[in-house]
Amino acid sequence: MSLISQEKIYALGFSLVPGIGRAKTAQLERHFGSLEQAWHTSAGSLGNCGLDNSSVEAIIHHRSRINLKDEISRLDKLQISFFSHHDPEYPSLLKQIYDLPPVIFVKGWLTPEDNSGISVIGSRVPTAYGRQITQELTNQLVDNGITVISGLAQGIDSIAHRVAVEAGERTIAVCATGLDITYPPSNHSLAGQITDHGALISEYSPGTRPRPEYFPRRNRIMSGISLGVLVTEARENSGALITAKLALEYNREVFSVPGPVYSANSRGCNWLIQQGAKLVTEAGDILEEMKLPLINTQKRFSGIIEADEFESAIIRALKPEPLHIDAIVRSSGLTVAQVSSTLTIMEIKGWVRQTDTMTYTLSLES
Repeated sequence: MSLISQEKIYALGFSLVPGIGRAKTAQLERHFGSLEQAWHTSAGSLGNCGLDNSSVEAIIHHRSRINLKDEISRLDKLQISFFSHHDPEYPSLLKQIYDLPPVIFVKGWLTPEDNSGISVIGSRVPTAYGRQITQELTNQLVDNGITVISGLAQGIDSIAHRVAVEAGERTIAVCATGLDITYPPSNHSLAGQITDHGALISEYSPGTRPRPEYFPRRNRIMSGISLGVLVTEARENSGALITAKLALEYNREVFSVPGPVYSANSRGCNWLIQQGAKLVTEAGDILEEMKLPLINTQKRFSGIIEADEFESAIIRALKPEPLHIDAIVRSSGLTVAQVSSTLTIMEIKGWVRQTDTMTYTLSLES
């Protein structure tokens, strides 16, 4: 077995010792030259490398109870991979943050394309507005080859994951538990679908149950693994805002969807915009800011566009936010009669929907 493979195994071992994170793992590597050497050294030598007594005691206590071969066998049976931060498979963006997890566990698979990932986060109890805008923006992001990252929580997180899964595009869920445990349990089926379209990621070994303090730690991985963070709907002092603040610390972009000033669910988003977050009404705002190519915001309608020139013109004119028929006429270059009759047909087909009198948007079902 190669030196890199041995180091990966011992990185796994130290990740299973409570209290041994990035800083102490790096300290062990620097002092002993390898984690294998550190794993097998005496208690006195561990103390001499500068670790505090509680850390030395934790290592001595747990390494005698950890059988690394059994741990690797257990991961194999669960179809869970693991990577140390030295491995090429470890996400390159995550390597850049100062408090990176020394080891991550992955169920599913990661690809280089995931480096073009955006975290979509928000309220666990979204309004109808929050659900709609999250669906629309996520659809546009995955249509443009963006990996959608979120936290598998109820509400906005689940909506973002489901949109990506239903589109057959990539999504990554960062979990605050071991990957053999789904939290919330109601998302068990969704978690399975995500592994078919991307990956579940955690810094916690299998068998780790959720604890309140694990969720803020999970949020730093969501920020670190992403090019930017999109908050679609969030209250003040919510977990989504913690993730956004971490993104700023990691020099990531923060995007926010404005909402009604009287809505408690939008106060966090509006506050972020006041603090300098990029205001977003469509995915193009994100792609432009990140200097990513706008591949095709209407990919879902490519077959329709070829079918009828009037329908094609209207689809190109429509935006994520509802448009009045007068604006559609101006943007499409068609006459009022042409737009009116074509919209009626498109509504029957389920390609557009009327959100208010003479006001239309693309249908999420298309």
